Amino acid sequence: MTPIRSLRATAYTVPTDRPEADGTLAWDRTTVVVVQVTGGGQSGLGWTYGAAACAAVARAELAPVVIGRNAFDVPGAFQEMVRKVRDDGRAGVCGYAISAVETALWDLKARLLGVPLCALFGQAADGVRVYGSGGFTTYPHAVLAAQLGGWVHDQGISRVKLKIGEGRGTREERDLRRVWQARETVGDHAELYVDANGAYTSKQAIRMGRAMEEWDVRWFEEPVISDDIAGLRRVRDAVRADVAAGEYCCDLYTFRRLAGAVDCLQIDVTRCGGMLEWRRAAALAAARGLDVSGHFAPQLHLHVALATPNVRHLEWFHDHVRIESMFFDGFREPVEGVLRPDLSRPGLGLELREADVARFRTGGVDAAGD
Repeated sequence: MTPIRSLRATAYTVPTDRPEADGTLAWDRTTVVVVQVTGGGQSGLGWTYGAAACAAVARAELAPVVIGRNAFDVPGAFQEMVRKVRDDGRAGVCGYAISAVETALWDLKARLLGVPLCALFGQAADGVRVYGSGGFTTYPHAVLAAQLGGWVHDQGISRVKLKIGEGRGTREERDLRRVWQARETVGDHAELYVDANGAYTSKQAIRMGRAMEEWDVRWFEEPVISDDIAGLRRVRDAVRADVAAGEYCCDLYTFRRLAGAVDCLQIDVTRCGGMLEWRRAAALAAARGLDVSGHFAPQLHLHVALATPNVRHLEWFHDHVRIESMFFDGFREPVEGVLRPDLSRPGLGLELREADVARFRTGGVDAAGD
């Protein structure tokens, strides 16, 4: 047995490079909670994007049930963490904290074995396609064009996504104008995606989806709020674009409900509970003949996506790419739109640049355990 010796959870808050917004929310900073676990002379790394309170949950609620357990028993540790937060509620802050700790445990296990995490899971591919994601509603046309055009024409990423649904769906004309501008920027051969972040009603989303067919929009993400399963199904059945959702699913029961209403199921390792839940959700999707797509955090999703036969792509999200490139040695860049791992590095292949990112620290620097 190799016991887990300590757990450390640290919150960092990073200002965005310019104000950002989508159809239902605006922000100017992003908080990332980094978890480090140790055992057997090795350290495992995981993280989530959420409130700094995730760090407090990891230290106060999850550390006591993780420390002392066998580092190789990751599913058992996951189950105990879920049980521990029963009365607090698994969704949201607790679920995000569990996700970060569970991911760190998988990283630790792979490092103890001296193998890349994708090898531990069993590799299905040598690379995963990405799509460029940003196009915030706050961007003026010049910024939007530079970002989307840069991905397509300079980096060879032939799939890009922009935000629509501005003003909670009240600015349809501007939404459509921005989609037209995006198509003009990226040309006829790039795949164009949109994300409404649940801003529309179902009938409104159907009208917008049909209007966007003129510009060959292939992906319509969260046309309505994800809790509206019937609404998602109505939109999916009425528009040509693939309808996608799932980024807020926190357990298999929510994935199961959603899988019957979308064309592609999104999974977010930083929210759903971690990598075990990713793999179980992906199997659930495969049983319905669906692809899955990794939401946010491309560096964190790479290895588990490589072990998933029905993965379509990962989201090369502007904010998280920027943060992960600053925070981690071993950061990987896509080549011609495909992200590949460094198989010479164990685990996730990443190391936290603690000294470099200390200026962003906002809380949770104490360690639990010996």
